[in-house]
Amino acid sequence: MDSLAFKDDISGSVAAANSLQLIAFSIGEQTYGVEITTVREIRAWNGATPLPNTREFVRGVINLRGTIVPIFDLRARFGEGVTSPTKNHVVVVMSVGEKWVGILVDAVSDILTVAKDDIHNVPEGNSIDTELLNGIVTHENRMVGLIDLHAVVSGAKVDA
Repeated sequence: MDSLAFKDDISGSVAAANSLQLIAFSIGEQTYGVEITTVREIRAWNGATPLPNTREFVRGVINLRGTIVPIFDLRARFGEGVTSPTKNHVVVVMSVGEKWVGILVDAVSDILTVAKDDIHNVPEGNSIDTELLNGIVTHENRMVGLIDLHAVVSGAKVDA
Protein backbone atom coordinates (compact mmCIF):
# COMPACT_ATOMS: atom_id res chain seq x y z
CA MET A 1 0.00 0.00 0.00
CA ASP A 2 2.83 2.41 0.85
CA SER A 3 4.56 1.75 -2.48
CA LEU A 4 1.34 2.63 -4.32
CA ALA A 5 1.09 5.92 -2.46
CA PHE A 6 4.75 6.62 -3.28
CA LYS A 7 4.10 5.87 -6.95
CA ASP A 8 1.17 8.35 -6.93
CA ASP A 9 3.46 11.00 -5.38
CA ILE A 10 6.06 10.45 -8.11
CA SER A 11 3.51 10.60 -10.95
CA GLY A 12 1.99 13.74 -9.42
CA SER A 13 5.38 15.47 -9.24
CA VAL A 14 6.20 14.40 -12.83
CA ALA A 15 2.88 15.89 -13.98
CA ALA A 16 3.67 19.10 -12.07
CA ALA A 17 7.13 19.26 -13.68
CA ASN A 18 5.54 18.96 -17.14
CA SER A 19 2.92 21.64 -16.51
CA LEU A 20 2.91 25.38 -16.06
CA GLN A 21 0.61 27.55 -13.98
CA LEU A 22 -0.33 30.88 -15.53
CA ILE A 23 -2.15 34.00 -14.44
CA ALA A 24 -4.42 34.83 -17.38
CA PHE A 25 -5.53 38.37 -18.17
CA SER A 26 -7.22 40.16 -21.01
CA ILE A 27 -6.52 43.03 -23.35
CA GLY A 28 -9.74 43.55 -25.27
CA GLU A 29 -10.81 40.16 -26.62
CA GLN A 30 -7.31 38.66 -26.40
CA THR A 31 -6.15 36.51 -23.49
CA TYR A 32 -2.54 36.49 -22.35
CA GLY A 33 -0.72 34.79 -19.53
CA VAL A 34 2.44 34.89 -17.45
CA GLU A 35 3.95 32.26 -15.22
CA ILE A 36 2.33 32.50 -11.80
CA THR A 37 5.74 32.43 -10.08
CA THR A 38 6.58 35.85 -11.57
CA VAL A 39 3.46 37.57 -10.19
CA ARG A 40 3.95 39.49 -6.95
CA GLU A 41 0.70 41.40 -6.67
CA ILE A 42 -2.47 42.35 -8.53
CA ARG A 43 -3.75 45.85 -7.79
CA ALA A 44 -6.48 48.17 -8.96
CA TRP A 45 -5.41 50.95 -11.33
CA ASN A 46 -4.80 54.11 -9.30
CA GLY A 47 -2.74 56.01 -11.82
CA ALA A 48 1.01 56.38 -12.17
CA THR A 49 3.44 59.27 -12.02
CA PRO A 50 4.50 59.99 -15.61
CA LEU A 51 8.18 60.11 -16.51
CA PRO A 52 9.66 62.41 -19.17
CA ASN A 53 11.23 61.02 -22.36
CA THR A 54 9.78 57.51 -22.14
CA ARG A 55 8.09 55.41 -24.80
CA GLU A 56 4.29 55.64 -25.17
CA PHE A 57 3.82 52.22 -23.57
CA VAL A 58 5.44 53.36 -20.29
CA ARG A 59 2.64 54.85 -18.17
CA GLY A 60 4.99 56.02 -15.42
CA VAL A 61 5.93 54.69 -12.02
CA ILE A 62 4.21 53.84 -8.75
CA ASN A 63 5.61 53.63 -5.25
CA LEU A 64 4.85 50.14 -3.97
CA ARG A 65 5.77 50.08 -0.28
CA GLY A 66 9.03 51.93 -0.92
CA THR A 67 9.89 50.26 -4.23
CA ILE A 68 9.58 52.32 -7.42
CA VAL A 69 7.83 50.15 -10.00
CA PRO A 70 7.55 51.15 -13.69
CA ILE A 71 4.11 50.55 -15.21
CA PHE A 72 3.82 49.32 -18.81
CA ASP A 73 0.62 49.62 -20.84
CA LEU A 74 0.39 46.20 -22.48
CA ARG A 75 -2.18 47.35 -25.07
CA ALA A 76 0.18 50.14 -26.19
CA ARG A 77 3.16 47.76 -26.11
CA PHE A 78 1.32 45.51 -28.56
CA GLY A 79 0.78 48.52 -30.83
CA GLU A 80 -2.96 48.70 -30.23
CA GLY A 81 -3.11 52.26 -28.86
CA VAL A 82 -2.86 53.66 -25.36
CA THR A 83 -5.30 52.30 -22.76
CA SER A 84 -7.86 54.71 -21.33
CA PRO A 85 -7.89 53.15 -17.86
CA THR A 86 -11.00 52.95 -15.72
CA LYS A 87 -11.45 51.80 -12.14
CA ASN A 88 -11.93 48.27 -13.56
CA HIS A 89 -8.41 48.05 -15.02
CA VAL A 90 -5.71 46.33 -13.00
CA VAL A 91 -1.94 46.36 -12.71
CA VAL A 92 -0.20 43.00 -12.47
CA VAL A 93 3.09 43.51 -10.61
CA MET A 94 5.73 40.97 -11.59
CA SER A 95 9.39 40.25 -11.10
CA VAL A 96 11.60 40.40 -14.16
CA GLY A 97 14.97 39.18 -12.96
CA GLU A 98 15.81 41.23 -9.86
CA LYS A 99 13.45 44.09 -10.72
CA TRP A 100 9.72 44.57 -10.35
CA VAL A 101 7.49 45.90 -13.13
CA GLY A 102 3.77 46.38 -13.50
CA ILE A 103 1.67 45.84 -16.58
CA LEU A 104 -1.67 47.56 -17.08
CA VAL A 105 -4.33 45.13 -18.33
CA ASP A 106 -8.11 45.19 -18.75
CA ALA A 107 -8.81 42.39 -16.26
CA VAL A 108 -7.30 39.32 -14.64
CA SER A 109 -9.45 36.34 -15.55
CA ASP A 110 -8.05 33.03 -14.35
CA ILE A 111 -5.32 30.80 -13.04
CA LEU A 112 -4.59 28.20 -15.73
CA THR A 113 -2.63 24.96 -15.59
CA VAL A 114 -1.28 23.98 -19.00
CA ALA A 115 0.96 21.14 -20.12
CA LYS A 116 4.34 22.35 -21.36
CA ASP A 117 3.91 20.03 -24.36
CA ASP A 118 0.79 22.00 -25.37
CA ILE A 119 2.75 25.25 -25.80
CA HIS A 120 3.32 26.07 -29.47
CA ASN A 121 5.54 28.59 -31.23
CA VAL A 122 3.90 31.86 -32.19
CA PRO A 123 3.00 31.79 -35.88
CA GLU A 124 5.02 34.20 -38.00
CA GLY A 125 3.15 37.18 -39.33
CA ASN A 126 2.73 39.88 -36.72
CA SER A 127 6.25 40.89 -35.75
CA ILE A 128 5.14 42.56 -32.50
CA ASP A 129 3.33 39.42 -31.32
CA THR A 130 6.23 37.22 -32.40
CA GLU A 131 8.69 39.44 -30.56
CA LEU A 132 6.70 39.81 -27.32
CA LEU A 133 5.35 36.29 -26.87
CA ASN A 134 7.17 33.11 -25.80
CA GLY A 135 4.47 30.86 -27.17
CA ILE A 136 0.78 30.22 -27.51
CA VAL A 137 -1.44 27.59 -25.93
CA THR A 138 -5.07 26.58 -26.35
CA HIS A 139 -6.97 26.32 -23.09
CA GLU A 140 -10.70 25.51 -23.02
CA ASN A 141 -11.29 26.69 -26.61
CA ARG A 142 -9.39 29.96 -26.26
CA MET A 143 -5.93 30.94 -27.38
CA VAL A 144 -3.63 32.26 -24.68
CA GLY A 145 -0.48 34.16 -25.63
CA LEU A 146 2.43 33.60 -23.23
CA ILE A 147 4.06 36.96 -22.51
CA ASP A 148 7.85 37.30 -22.73
CA LEU A 149 8.33 39.77 -19.86
CA HIS A 150 11.94 40.58 -20.77
CA ALA A 151 10.86 41.55 -24.29
CA VAL A 152 7.90 43.62 -23.04
CA VAL A 153 10.09 45.79 -20.82
CA SER A 154 13.06 46.05 -23.22
CA GLY A 155 13.45 49.31 -25.08
CA ALA A 156 11.92 51.38 -22.32
CA LYS A 157 13.88 54.28 -20.90
CA VAL A 158 13.25 53.25 -17.30
CA ASP A 159 15.41 51.15 -15.01
CA ALA A 160 13.46 47.91 -15.36
